[in-house]
Amino acid sequence: MRKFALILFASVLLTLTGCGYHTLGAATHLPVNVKTLSVPLFTTRTETYRSEIVMTQAVIREFATRTRLRVTPEEGHEEDAVLRGTILKQSVTPLTYNATTQQSSSFLLTLVVSVTLTGRDGKILYENKNYVYREQYQSTTDLPTFLEESPAAVERLSCAFARGLVADVLEGF
Repeated sequence: MRKFALILFASVLLTLTGCGYHTLGAATHLPVNVKTLSVPLFTTRTETYRSEIVMTQAVIREFATRTRLRVTPEEGHEEDAVLRGTILKQSVTPLTYNATTQQSSSFLLTLVVSVTLTGRDGKILYENKNYVYREQYQSTTDLPTFLEESPAAVERLSCAFARGLVADVLEGF
């Protein structure tokens, strides 16, 4: 009985140590030789203003805070990997309609982004050609106190996108 309890205890310990947790910077799907990462300004195929800047800054910030990589927006010849992104589509769709004012009162912002991470040797380390992220926001109908909420929604969506992207690159989910 004691031998059985010891085996059970050992198997539980082995299971707990393999639960998937890791320390900061232990990027499981990046080669160990990747120490520097370039994230040049995302390109855009949309006619929206500043979304590519906000998205790029959010991704740089997220990689810098979640990894030990040296992250830079410049693309030179010294980086070990380059992450390129392209905003393929950005749309705003009305969600709710106020019959009294005959205006939409909430909207859904949708971004579709293509992302590719390549190593120094040109090998693709990570790729997702169809990242879809959405953010809902409210609009005010009171014109004297009107505040455009769309830029704040892009900021929130960019942060969520960056968290998801970095997790995907590091964890491979």
